[in-house]
Amino acid sequence: MPHEAGLSFAASFAPALLDPARSTPDGVTGPNGKAAGRRYDVYRNNVTVSLIDALAAIYPAVQRITGADFFRAMARSHVRSNPPASPLLFEYGRDFPDFMARYEHAQAMPWLPDVARIERAWLDAYHAADALPLSPARLSAVTPNRLADLVFVPHPAARCLRSQYAAVTIFAANRDDAPVARIDASTPEDALITRPEFDVTVRRLPPGGAVFADRLISGRPLGEAASSALEASSEFDIAANIAGLIEAGAFTSLACGDQ
Repeated sequence: MPHEAGLSFAASFAPALLDPARSTPDGVTGPNGKAAGRRYDVYRNNVTVSLIDALAAIYPAVQRITGADFFRAMARSHVRSNPPASPLLFEYGRDFPDFMARYEHAQAMPWLPDVARIERAWLDAYHAADALPLSPARLSAVTPNRLADLVFVPHPAARCLRSQYAAVTIFAANRDDAPVARIDASTPEDALITRPEFDVTVRRLPPGGAVFADRLISGRPLGEAASSALEASSEFDIAANIAGLIEAGAFTSLACGDQ
């Protein structure tokens, strides 16, 4: 088949795969030129099921929370309105949390999109590049007069997410098969996602910690990040938060902001 003809056939073949209301594309035939509507429907169903299965693998906590039937119905609706843009299945579904926020039948679970965002960040951290985390000794070697201008280089896997709900607790409680105790979902929680070595970790940040971590990960100097965190929470402990972020492997190296 010539290249141009192949592109034309693909352009007519693909759109109907995720839209059951569309008829079998012209040119799709079976043996001896017979109609292949049923064959195409089977293929169409297999494509949809594969994408739903990919979403279930990316968002296991969300599926456990909603139940398999609810999750697959929601995922099917997402698949039909949001076709994949990459051949890599683990890249699919980045907009699924935003879809959940709009999904009519999930409105009783307003915290669900943030749980999904943590799961997406977990997967991205898992696939992030390897890098040696910053040694605590490196920070202790910095002279006090240079601390305010210090810039922390983030680890490729480091991510910070904020939520108006108890998203970290809900996420952690639903990533395995253990019984789930009652959770007050109305308590705001912020997450730090890192992968200093081989295992991804999700930590709940203390008051002011998310502002501090976000500023540092964004490349802002230490003095500015600390001021922003103290504005967000008078309880913010600078030393404890720096130590916690370094222990979590959120950074790889240091630089001076005036360089």
